[in-house]
Amino acid sequence: MKKSLGAKTIVYPAPVFIVGTYDKAGKPNVMNVAWGGLCCSSPPAVAVSVRKATYTYGNIVERKAFTVNIPSEVHVKEADYFGIASGGKEDKLSVTGLTPVKSDLVDAPYIKEFPLVLECKLIHTIEIGLHTQFIGEIMDVKAEESVLGENGALDIEKVHPVLYAPENRAYYGVGQYLGKAFFIGKQMKSH
Repeated sequence: MKKSLGAKTIVYPAPVFIVGTYDKAGKPNVMNVAWGGLCCSSPPAVAVSVRKATYTYGNIVERKAFTVNIPSEVHVKEADYFGIASGGKEDKLSVTGLTPVKSDLVDAPYIKEFPLVLECKLIHTIEIGLHTQFIGEIMDVKAEESVLGENGALDIEKVHPVLYAPENRAYYGVGQYLGKAFFIGKQMKSH
C-alpha cells in the first residue's frame, strides 16, 4: 500500500546541473540548479527552473543564454557551494579554483574541469510560480574525451555524475548497471 506524502517537489533522482551565466559586466557566474532536465528532442532542449531572487535569473534574462555543466563526483563540494553562495556577493569560480571558459556558441561560460557541458541559447521563458523555467536550445554538447566509451558515446560510469535526493537533501553517485534501454523490456512484448 502506498502512503500519501502530499504535494512535494520529489523526483528520484534529480540531476545536479551547474548553470553558467555572465552578468551585465561580463563576470562569469555559476549556480547549482536541481530543478531541470531534458525537455525536447527536436530541437534538442533542456529546461532549468530558478527563482527570480537569484543572480542567475537576471543573468539569463539579460544574456539570453546559459550553459548546463555536469559535475563529476570529485567536484561535489564545489557543486554544493555553487548552490549556497550568491554570485552577486562572491566570485564562486575564484573561491573554488575552477576555470570559466567562454563558449564560442552562446553568451555564457562553462566550467573547464567538469566532464560534460551543454551550451544553450534561451528560446522560452515560462513563469510557473516561485520559479521561472528557462528552456534553452542545446547548441552543442561538449565532453571530455576521457568520459567517452569505445564507440565515442558518453559513458555514465566515466562521467560519474552527481545525483540529488530532494527529500533528504543529499547527494549520491550513480548505482549499478541494470540493462540496455529499449531492449530489456522487449521480452515483455507479446510475439
